[in-house]
Amino acid sequence: MCDRERGWSEVPLVKTWQLIAGSAVAGLALSAAMVATAGPWDSGQRKAERDRAASWSRTGGADHAAGGLPQAAPSAPGVLGALAPRPNTGAAALAGVLTPLLADPSLGTARGASVIDVATGQVLYESGAGDPMTPASTIKIATASAALAALGPEHRIRTTVTPGAGPGEIVLVGGGDPSLTAKKKSPAGSGGSLVALAADTAQALKAAGTDTVTLGYDDSLYTGPVLHPLGRDGNIAPVTALTADEGRPDDSTSGPVDRSDDPSRDTARSFAALLRDRGIKVGGEPARAKAPAGAQPLATTLSTPLAGLVERMLTNSDNDIAEALARQTALAAGRPASFEGGEQAVTEKLASLGLDLKGTRFADGSGLNRADRLSTRLLTALLAKAADPRHPELRPVLTGLPVAGFTGTLRARNTGDSAAAGLVRAKTGTLTAANGLAGTVVAPSGRLLAFAFLAANTPDKAAAEKGLDKLAAAVAATP
Repeated sequence: MCDRERGWSEVPLVKTWQLIAGSAVAGLALSAAMVATAGPWDSGQRKAERDRAASWSRTGGADHAAGGLPQAAPSAPGVLGALAPRPNTGAAALAGVLTPLLADPSLGTARGASVIDVATGQVLYESGAGDPMTPASTIKIATASAALAALGPEHRIRTTVTPGAGPGEIVLVGGGDPSLTAKKKSPAGSGGSLVALAADTAQALKAAGTDTVTLGYDDSLYTGPVLHPLGRDGNIAPVTALTADEGRPDDSTSGPVDRSDDPSRDTARSFAALLRDRGIKVGGEPARAKAPAGAQPLATTLSTPLAGLVERMLTNSDNDIAEALARQTALAAGRPASFEGGEQAVTEKLASLGLDLKGTRFADGSGLNRADRLSTRLLTALLAKAADPRHPELRPVLTGLPVAGFTGTLRARNTGDSAAAGLVRAKTGTLTAANGLAGTVVAPSGRLLAFAFLAANTPDKAAAEKGLDKLAAAVAATP
């Protein structure tokens, strides 16, 4: 879905296009209130879960058997229904199960563990919970929380085309949209569309009597180094404010792959080709340029709402989205949109939520930097904050977490007859010799629990993941 706007300083032409796709599934009769409670169904994995649930449903509605008035069908519980007061989960029972599992040598030489009751904040289990450790991609929970708190779940990032400084010049201006695509239909899902932007730009130019332009591109919104301290790596593209399809040369949407050396230039080249396809002659190669101050856009394309970006990031552990969200948080705080500015802004925003950040460091937004530091106590506090009814803007942190045995980076973990399958929602974290898992589960007692486990100096990735999965399954199964 792409929202587009266009305007031309010499022609009073403004148009907004919205494409709304809807489907009706027999047997699904969810009220608007239920949908609002359950989360953003139309983006990220929540839509996938809805479709899967619909495919499993065989019956629905009321009981229409003869002999009496119809009986109302039982309602599905809301996502946060587990917050209602119920008997406490036994801390002693958890300790008896988790302590020996934490002693597994596959979890390395240093471990942190935290399990809390989300509704009450009661600590049910801790071991090294206050120790700052390398969080790997579990830091994305913090990045998501800061971005949502700073900008709100409905915020969209703009990519625009403006008139240039001279006659016949136009400038493609990057706003840092990590969902921007040059494809007619992006395999990653909805987002900003260069195709739509080119169509609107061409129409605005023709309406003004222009069919020949020179194209500049402006990616100056982001500052500082474009390369992650990790260097050139298939897990992340150079971080620029103008990148289409995450700098990927193929149709992949996640996972490591060789990236563009200069995403801004390549995005501008793609845009030039799209303009030519629509009858606009583009002279020469696109060149870096600065959009004139106060220039009115000819056309605009908008990103997926921030809630959808957060869900996509958490589900697939998307490093490119994570770094973009850290910079958007920096911009919202008036900080430079850089690695350093992102670190300062994320720290300040999370502190404003009343979280204890002692010993933490957000050296990047993705968790690829080994200088990052988080504690398991902070991770569970972040998850509890996202479940707090006083912070509905943070809810996508929960709805975006992968589901064990079902979605994203947990699709192949805790599958089959595991007690965690389909119940545990958690963010994975994986670096060489550093592993983590943090998420939520409704325990047999009916209480919503938040858990976080971090392991350092792990000798084997696969073995460490199995050890962490056992811990999550134990939390899910312990009464």
